[in-house]
Amino acid sequence: MDHSGHGMMTDLPPFTLGRGLEWSADPFFLTACLLGLALYGWGVVRLVRRGDKWPVGRTVAYVAGVLSIGLMMCTGLNDYGMVMFSVHMVQHMVISMVSPILILLGAPITLALRALPTAGRGRKGPRELLLMLLHSRYMRIITHPAFTIPLFIASLYGLYFTPLFDFLMGSKAGHIAMMVHFLAVGLVFFWPIMGVDPGPHRPGYLLRMLELFAGMPFHAFFGIALMMASAPMVETFQNPPASLGIEALSDQNAAGGIAWAFSEVPSVLVLIALLFQWYASDQRQARRQDRAADRDGDKELEAYNAYLASLHARGR
Repeated sequence: MDHSGHGMMTDLPPFTLGRGLEWSADPFFLTACLLGLALYGWGVVRLVRRGDKWPVGRTVAYVAGVLSIGLMMCTGLNDYGMVMFSVHMVQHMVISMVSPILILLGAPITLALRALPTAGRGRKGPRELLLMLLHSRYMRIITHPAFTIPLFIASLYGLYFTPLFDFLMGSKAGHIAMMVHFLAVGLVFFWPIMGVDPGPHRPGYLLRMLELFAGMPFHAFFGIALMMASAPMVETFQNPPASLGIEALSDQNAAGGIAWAFSEVPSVLVLIALLFQWYASDQRQARRQDRAADRDGDKELEAYNAYLASLHARGR
C-alpha cells in the first residue's frame, strides 16, 4: 500500500528511539494539545486569582496526559507508525489507555465548572451548556457500561480485523479521525471508572473495578491473536519499506506483544487511583461521623447542664 497519500516518506531509515523522538509535528494534534493546555491553564489561573486552591497533582496529571498525546503524534513516532505495526500499536495504546487516565486525573470538567462564570438568570453561557450536556440522556448512554465496554472491545476487533483500518490509514484525515476515536473511546471508558469528574454514572468502588476488569481480558486476547498469527493480518503493514529492514510478521508479533503488555498498565494505574479515592472517601466519612458524634455529645452535655441548672433553681 502506498502511503504517499498521507504525505509520508516510504524510505524511512531503520527505527531507533532517537529517530522516533525527533520533532515531526502533526498540525491538528499540535494545535489541539496547545489549546488543551491553554484552556486548562486559564482555568487554574482564574481559580488562583479568585483565592481558590487547585491541587498541583491534578495539574501535573493533566499536563502529562496532554504531553503524552503530543509525544505520540508530534514526533517521528507518528511517521514510523504509518509503516510499522509495532510503533502504531504504541501510539494506539498510549492514546487510548494512558493519555485518557492522566487527563481524567486532572479533573478538567470539575475545573471548567469552577472556573467558568455563571451566565446569569435566564441566560445560557458555556458553564450552563456544559451542565446541560453532563445531565443529558446522550451522556447517560455513552458513559453507561453497557455502551462503553462493547465500544472499547469493538475499537480493537472491529477496526483491525476489518477493511476499515486500511481505509482510514489511506489518508491523513482518516488517520487523524482514528487517533481521535482512540482517545475518545479511552475517555468515555475510563471516565465513570475513575470517578474524579462529575458524570451521569458514578457506581461504587467495587463496581468500578469490575467495569475495569471486564474490558481488559479482551484487550489481552487481541494482543495474543496478533502474537500467535502465522501471517500478516493487516494489509497496511504487509509490505513495510525495505529501508526499515524489518519483516512484516515479526513486526506484527511485536505489536501483539505491546498490546498484550499494555492491558496491564491501565489496570495498575486505575487500581492505584481507585484505592487512593476509596481511602480518602473513608477518611472523609470517618471525619463526618466524628463531627456528628461531637455535636451529639455537645448537645447531651448542654441538656445535662440545663437540667442541673433547673434543679439548682428549684432548690433555691
